[in-house]
Amino acid sequence: MPNIVDVTYNQTGKSTSTNTMGMREMQSRAFESRDANYLLLKAPPASGKSRALMFLALDKIINQGIKKVIVAVPERSIGSSFSKTDLKKDGFFANWEPNDVYNLCTPGDEGSKSKVEAFHKFMDSNEKILICTHATLRFACDTLDETKFNDTVLAIDEFHHVSADVNNRLGELLKVIMNKSTAHIIAMTGSYFRGDSVPILTPENEAKFTKVTYNYYEQLNGYNYLKSLGIGYHFYSGKYTSAILEILDTDKKTIIHIPNVNSGESTKDKHNEVDFIIDAIGKVIKQDAETGVIFVERHSDGKVLKIADLVEDNGRERDKIVNYLRSVKSVDDMDLIIALGMAKEGFDWPFCEHALTIGYRGSLTEIIQIIGRCTRDSNNKTHAQFTNLIAQPEAIQDDVRIATNNMLKAITASLLMEQVLAPNFKFKTKLDNDDDDIKPGEIKIRGFKEPSSKRVKDIVESDLNDLKASILQDDSMLKAMPGNIDPEVINKVLIPKIIRVKYPELSDEEIEEIRQYVVVDSVIKSGEIKEVGDQRFIRMTDKFINIDDIHIDLIDKVNPFQKAFEILSKSVTTKVLKVIQDTIEATRIKMDFEEAKILWPKIVEFKKLHDKEPSLNSNNPLEKRMAECIIYLKEEKRKRLANG
Repeated sequence: MPNIVDVTYNQTGKSTSTNTMGMREMQSRAFESRDANYLLLKAPPASGKSRALMFLALDKIINQGIKKVIVAVPERSIGSSFSKTDLKKDGFFANWEPNDVYNLCTPGDEGSKSKVEAFHKFMDSNEKILICTHATLRFACDTLDETKFNDTVLAIDEFHHVSADVNNRLGELLKVIMNKSTAHIIAMTGSYFRGDSVPILTPENEAKFTKVTYNYYEQLNGYNYLKSLGIGYHFYSGKYTSAILEILDTDKKTIIHIPNVNSGESTKDKHNEVDFIIDAIGKVIKQDAETGVIFVERHSDGKVLKIADLVEDNGRERDKIVNYLRSVKSVDDMDLIIALGMAKEGFDWPFCEHALTIGYRGSLTEIIQIIGRCTRDSNNKTHAQFTNLIAQPEAIQDDVRIATNNMLKAITASLLMEQVLAPNFKFKTKLDNDDDDIKPGEIKIRGFKEPSSKRVKDIVESDLNDLKASILQDDSMLKAMPGNIDPEVINKVLIPKIIRVKYPELSDEEIEEIRQYVVVDSVIKSGEIKEVGDQRFIRMTDKFINIDDIHIDLIDKVNPFQKAFEILSKSVTTKVLKVIQDTIEATRIKMDFEEAKILWPKIVEFKKLHDKEPSLNSNNPLEKRMAECIIYLKEEKRKRLANG
């Protein structure tokens, strides 16, 4: 199957070069906001968030009167990212020097008495830096007065683990510390959205944060080696173990994430799955007793591959291989990693070329974290690839609706990634007397409404991808994506409804401004832009249009999310496609007056053109929808007459 997303980058080297203080581009941008009491740093994997925090925290301690820094990470292995670092050698004014005694990311229970006591001792001492897990932070704060956090920086790594849900203890803890202490908060995440519908912060608390965003395109475009990234899908029937060798190229450095044992793709025996994958690749020669590395002689040519099994349950054995992976320095040190829940966030194997994930992932956050495993810049690769191996729906399955839904949600995740990975544009209103020179990265559109309030500006600047994630995960959008709903209905009815639910406090005018920005941004990013001389053209609805002539009405006639379904249509059999369409048909979006109002002029036009009414039996989904609209309007008219 062809990639749904293919992006090429310019290899400018900008994101990896450093300034006179030893800061990379993202770190320098974050440091500009060092005086903020609450800072939310959104930046992709490998952009240097750990070191950015060191710069920020040291400035707060040395120049801003802050006495302590607490760094909380989601799991112990990530704690090593914050170990002692010589920053002076590259031009910074201080070194990051945590005391090993207060590095609580050590073996043992996260809520153990010794770790909680060490945390409390740190709070009462003159020590400056403590590193712990999210869990240890929660346990330690159960018996700690919030005012202890006065004049302290609380830095939360992988911030998407926090949630505004009342059952999320980390989220509740953060809320209380913000309300009852003078603590400074630095929140960091490599994800641009949560995988579910629960916001990270309440709107009131989120408004307190200064946001620094460094996007995926800036990061990858500024690399020295990586040139392109592909995102694709491979669909299989039966068990995945029979299909995996079709897409597993053992010449490429690969991380395989096998499915969760509770998922439909799992065989329910994770160890057997690991054994099958290894046996399919070759013959096991030995497993190194010290490192845990499995040496496998490949069936095809006898080459010896080094494989890591992170699915292993035995803690001692798993720690061996994890420690080995942390010390990997050469491209030859490892060939293949097989994992289940590990090797997602905070895991660094720069040589990885291919992230192969088996089974549908419901969390968009998880997908972006997994993709981040193969998008490190390394001299052994010019291309990175993410492939999702997914079960295709079959008519005889009881769970055909679930399988169809999973497939569509996987496709929408790709659409979202395409939006995240593409370059950003700024959109302005084009006026008739507008002769201004257009700035780089700027597109002017006739009829376009620019943000009129600070809230709208903040949303389009910092939360656009979060909003797109909500739109693409909405059930009504999933049903509309295959093209059975008119594009104008998608853009003018469905999308504003979703925006209104996410931001109920906004006025109708503000919602329309955000709607236009979302639709324009999505259409432009999914379109193909070509430059001919000093003119730019964009492909929309299968033809190239001069960007200078674009009007918002034209953009509203384009379904920004249909391309992926078209690729899917060409990649599965007609039988499977029919199953998908029938399943969607069975859960159709109900007709409402807003949609009918948009469709009626199109129905009139259809009648003139074809000299007949749209047919319910048509193979064209849009014609069928127009026929349904006529039935809906007749029924509405009958109801009104009946009611007098």
